[in-house]
Amino acid sequence: MYRRQLIVNEKPRSAIAEAYRAFRTNLQYSKIDGQLKSILFTSSGPGEGKSVTAANTAIALAQGGAKVIIMDCDLRRPVQHLIFGRVATGITNVLTGEGTVADYVQDTDIPNLRILASGPIPPNPSELLNSNKMVAILSELGSQADYLIIDTPPVLPVTDTCVLAPKVDGIIMVIGAGVVRPAEAQRAREALGRVNGLILGIMVNRVKSDAMLGDYSSYCDYYSEVNKTAN
Repeated sequence: MYRRQLIVNEKPRSAIAEAYRAFRTNLQYSKIDGQLKSILFTSSGPGEGKSVTAANTAIALAQGGAKVIIMDCDLRRPVQHLIFGRVATGITNVLTGEGTVADYVQDTDIPNLRILASGPIPPNPSELLNSNKMVAILSELGSQADYLIIDTPPVLPVTDTCVLAPKVDGIIMVIGAGVVRPAEAQRAREALGRVNGLILGIMVNRVKSDAMLGDYSSYCDYYSEVNKTAN
């Protein structure tokens, strides 16, 4: 089911794949000062498509020649191992001392793209993500890749994403059209701002555009917060 949603790889000539390639270009120019390496993907609530959006973005970056690692930091409802057809062991195994990062990073079928899956679901996700060991994992992976794409839980139900937000270079909020209320999206944006998370932009998902996409029912649009501020 999930692999059918990797449109950038499975349907490279589709309008959705082209939208992700345009998004890739926008990302590469989003942060003028400093390095943009670790990019966190989140949403206001569940069901907005943030995990599939993160996966397709990672593929687009890898296809552009960048070395990419996608991390599944949604330690409550992880799906990246299902999306890429890999084993679930990963981050929580390292955080609890069951090996090193090198033991759990896996290749994918996409050249230049590797994955660090979530590992077993722990009883204390936010505490693990806020640990010094998590900072060390981010640093180690950052030395091995041009981009870290980080899938995290929705902002409003739990604190996990706000814990990670200050530790990354930028944040993409995925907004599911018709799924989330504007007030909820605003609350999530404000929560990230309160912890000094840098929102690079908003990815609008599930926008109907049948004329452009044929048998596909959703389209991704990108709105850059950074560019808006600069203008």
